[in-house]
Amino acid sequence: MRHNVAGRKLSRTTGHRRALYRNLVTDLLRYEKIVTTEPKAKEVRSLAERMITFGKKGSLSAFRQTLTFIYDKDVADKVFSELATRYAERPGGYTRIVKIGPRVGDGAPMVQLSLVE
Repeated sequence: MRHNVAGRKLSRTTGHRRALYRNLVTDLLRYEKIVTTEPKAKEVRSLAERMITFGKKGSLSAFRQTLTFIYDKDVADKVFSELATRYAERPGGYTRIVKIGPRVGDGAPMVQLSLVE
């Protein structure tokens, strides 16, 4: 039984899963909109919101914590300059998941994960 075990494995090893999450969060913050499967989007949502919250803190420590997760320094700069000011008055809930139907190849439920305006 999996009592008190949070998160999804997504049929991947730990390193592969972590790299997947880092790539998806980096792309979401860069392009502000990505299309992916529903389980991946539900996992990435909380990680992306944590990065934006670090950006709102604005400290050097928060910037360094963000750089340990986000691959691209330009994206981290965007989080701390552009996204932090955009969501300064918002207490949370920076992302939105919109279902767009099943994928053609295997029928996986696809969603659009985007940042709220």
